[in-house]
Amino acid sequence: MPGQGEKLRKLVESGAHFVAAEAYSALTGRIVESVGFKAAYLGGHACSAFHYAVPDNGIFSQVEQIEQAARIAQAMNIPLIADADTLGETVADAYHFTRRYIQQGIAGIHIEDERNPKHSKYVNGLCSIEDMQARIDAAVRARRDMGADILLIARCDEMYSSEMGGGGTGSMEEAIRRGHAYGEAGADAIVFVPRPDPIPELAKAMRIPVCTLGFNIPGTAFTLSTGWGWVSAAANHLKMAKELMETGKVTSANFAFPEKYDLLGHPLYDGLVEEWAQKTGRPSRPNHAP
Repeated sequence: MPGQGEKLRKLVESGAHFVAAEAYSALTGRIVESVGFKAAYLGGHACSAFHYAVPDNGIFSQVEQIEQAARIAQAMNIPLIADADTLGETVADAYHFTRRYIQQGIAGIHIEDERNPKHSKYVNGLCSIEDMQARIDAAVRARRDMGADILLIARCDEMYSSEMGGGGTGSMEEAIRRGHAYGEAGADAIVFVPRPDPIPELAKAMRIPVCTLGFNIPGTAFTLSTGWGWVSAAANHLKMAKELMETGKVTSANFAFPEKYDLLGHPLYDGLVEEWAQKTGRPSRPNHAP
């Protein structure tokens, strides 16, 4: 049976564009699989905010991301791509964490070139091309030493300028130069953030597949879709919590969610319990707790 990394690689090599839909928990992973998505995606901001209530600005660790990614990957059969941030601070980190991702059944990771602390008020810039290549090379070595596949996606933030809160300068020429260098180091694909408008030109210039973060753009291999799920869940929870505090009840909640039972595997476990009860002469009933 092919591993999840191999499944994801075949999806990319098929040439048909696909969407890796947001899955920030085991249940949401089951949901995106159940509606037909071929892959899922765990963003760093989604995970840091939803599970740890901290920002994704360099304080959120790879240990924490791997912990949640493993739970999601093990709850579904489709490949999971995880945001691996900078994959640690050293090449030793990059090697170690790549091994950890592989061990937990993660199909792909993306590795970014912004220096920590990232996405903050600090004007940090990007790491050198040589350091990013070394980081990618360490991940490639870890994959080879493990004898298991994982798709390595380089994330280039050159088009994410300082004025927008990123570490790049906005140079198309530099983005192309970095993209080629990352591919030469062993990256299987590349994602440029955050704007959609330069991506068609960048995609034409690349020798490896280009994916996007949130945009479906012709000529790209796949889309990493995130933000709509966890933000909506948190906003709805806040709304209903205020409603409960102010009125003593929640009328806006949707309890009519029959798919819940199948998503949780309830029929399987109910069946096991019922079979055990019948075989051992214990009483059983036709219904279960809601």
